[in-house]
Amino acid sequence: MSHQSDLIATDIDAYLRQHEEKELLRFITCGSVDDGKSTLIGRLLYDSKMIYEDQLSTIRRDSKLHGTTGGEFDPALLTDGLKAEREQGITIDVAYRYFSTAKRKFIIADTPGHEQYTRNMATGASTADLAIILVDARYGVQTQTRRHSFITSLLGIRHVLVAVNKMDLVDFDEAVFARIRDEYLDFAQRLDIPDLDFIPIAALHGDNVVDASAKMPWYQGPTLMNFLETVYIGSDRNLEDFRFPVQYVNRPNLDFRGFCGTIASGIVRRGDEVVVLPSGRSSRVESIVTYDGELAEAFAGQAVTLTLEDEIDVSRGNVIARPGNVPELGDRFDAMVVWMSEQPLVPGKTYLVKHATSVVPGSVSTLRYAVDVNSLHRRDQPTLSLNEIGRCTVSLSAPVAYDDYRRNRHMGAFILIDRITNATVGAGMIHQRARHEARDHWDDEPASTELTESTSQVTAAERRARFGQRPVTVLLSGRPHAGKTTIAYALERRLFDDGRACSVLDGQNLRLGISRDLGFSHDARSENLRRAVEVARLMNAAGLVCIASLVAPSEAVRQRAAEELGDALLIVHVDAPAETLAARAAEAGDGAAEPLDYEAPGAPDLVLDTAAQSTSECVAALVGLLESRGVL
Repeated sequence: MSHQSDLIATDIDAYLRQHEEKELLRFITCGSVDDGKSTLIGRLLYDSKMIYEDQLSTIRRDSKLHGTTGGEFDPALLTDGLKAEREQGITIDVAYRYFSTAKRKFIIADTPGHEQYTRNMATGASTADLAIILVDARYGVQTQTRRHSFITSLLGIRHVLVAVNKMDLVDFDEAVFARIRDEYLDFAQRLDIPDLDFIPIAALHGDNVVDASAKMPWYQGPTLMNFLETVYIGSDRNLEDFRFPVQYVNRPNLDFRGFCGTIASGIVRRGDEVVVLPSGRSSRVESIVTYDGELAEAFAGQAVTLTLEDEIDVSRGNVIARPGNVPELGDRFDAMVVWMSEQPLVPGKTYLVKHATSVVPGSVSTLRYAVDVNSLHRRDQPTLSLNEIGRCTVSLSAPVAYDDYRRNRHMGAFILIDRITNATVGAGMIHQRARHEARDHWDDEPASTELTESTSQVTAAERRARFGQRPVTVLLSGRPHAGKTTIAYALERRLFDDGRACSVLDGQNLRLGISRDLGFSHDARSENLRRAVEVARLMNAAGLVCIASLVAPSEAVRQRAAEELGDALLIVHVDAPAETLAARAAEAGDGAAEPLDYEAPGAPDLVLDTAAQSTSECVAALVGLLESRGVL
């Protein structure tokens, strides 16, 4: 498995060329405390014969002094080199290790598991292609597992391998592995992880690390090393959008002016037409210069010097792109920020914002919300503390050229620097909607600053006394054909017959009226729910019980509704098996249930199964819910 090759003895030049042309995979190990991250890396290098003899003898000696394996060989000491790390048996700083096999070259970042060192984990993950998330088989998915998974998703790492470690301590039980896999999959449904895999291992003893384990015959998948050598990352790089942030203007003599930098994304060829931002001046590439000579073309990751046919002003911090494919240019954008300082974020305070090769003063003008990493729910708070993550609006003193982070990691990332201490205090990922996407109006301010809210002469207490009820909104959420509308109107009939004041707010009726301009994309559904919430608020203000029947497929958008309505909102998940939904869709003439990504509510107030419960039983359950919550 090691990098050894017969070419070393027969043709060293051919070996070096072969080694130079190998694909490079950067990956991190992360997860909760004591899940075995450092041990896994040490075992991986040991079993693949990547440790020199002098290193190995030193680790064997240190294992008796600092190891956590009772004096036996402790692989974790290979990466845990700090004195404090060995004394406490933990990882504090990011440790990088380099090795290669016959198929690939690797750079490993061993990141800490403690919450207080989350910023170090985010630093190590910022350049990774793959993340190995360790889970202790004894304890399952922990808070820090969720936090690191969320950061991994946030940083755009497309490939995630969940390694369920310490299987030897649970007798290599397949049921334990299956339970942890299902628990993680349930959480990961709300994350953006395109490629997710699972491997059971015992890192200390090497089971399924480099060699397959005879103790887990029920697992027939690849070993960890085999997975690392074969995972496909060829399509991860952005070769479509040419972006060249200028780092340095090279002017060695009167006859040469070149613009140096590393290509962030895309491909450039000699003769290509380019445009310089923010000036907008255009020219053509005259030459692509490197230390080894000129190139006909260059691609993402290469450090080159470009010369242009025309004498135009290009400075450090400018971005060279193609005329028909340019990044956004602006001094204000939305971003997810990981706060990395002991001092909390101060909205409005001026920081230095380093984006690509430009550094401009700027501030977090608005902290829209913070994210609870356990539930992924949003919460309002005035600031971000160490290791907290939030959605912010960033305002700059000068425009910069940027892309959405999900499309271009290099042009969508930035850091916040304290102007006094010069310390990095935050890392941000720009999440800006593309020009063609609909706007999210949840946080829009009124168009006029002169509007004032009118107050009714009828108080809420008087309405409660008149109607004998507490006004609430009952949101019936579920997939198409689950039976939401049928239940909504049956509940309205029951409440009306009991003398209650109520009304149904049906999503389809909304689309025939105030939402007739909306389609069925994620953003359109979000806007439809926002408008429904505004109508429901008016109904509740009038003392009515609002029964809202909407698909509302996104958990994040339902949480926005909960933020707007507070305790006046009750979420009911109307569900049915997939075969039942398909049969109902066919009967209705739809052919099949509408394909959409539906996230079931995380903690609904009530769940109704319309395949197992009749309409009258569902209505009775809803009335029981309203009575138990003091609505009726």
